[in-house]
Amino acid sequence: MSEETVNIAEIFEMMPARFDKEAAEGIEAIYQFELTGQGGGTYHVRIEGGGCNVVEGPADNPTITITMQASDYVDLIHGRLNAQMAFMGGKLKIKGDMSLALKMQQVFPNL
Repeated sequence: MSEETVNIAEIFEMMPARFDKEAAEGIEAIYQFELTGQGGGTYHVRIEGGGCNVVEGPADNPTITITMQASDYVDLIHGRLNAQMAFMGGKLKIKGDMSLALKMQQVFPNL
């Protein structure tokens, strides 16, 4: 599948297959993604007990909430947007445990 055809739903569908159980050891968290604009949506990813579960829709009590434009999130996933630069430029907003955001790349390598 060409990266240009990947949409938000497909990215979240791929997450469990790209989940690194060893990198997630000791993490018990709910990551909520609020992706705005065309093709966006709200998803949450529950990491607990060495597993990863992705659900479309909001969580009751997320540990961390990541908010950004859906198109920017696709660019971030494909390496066209640097997460640190997106955060500093206001394109990526994080509410909650910042250390969890820093662990995303290790927990979901090759996403």
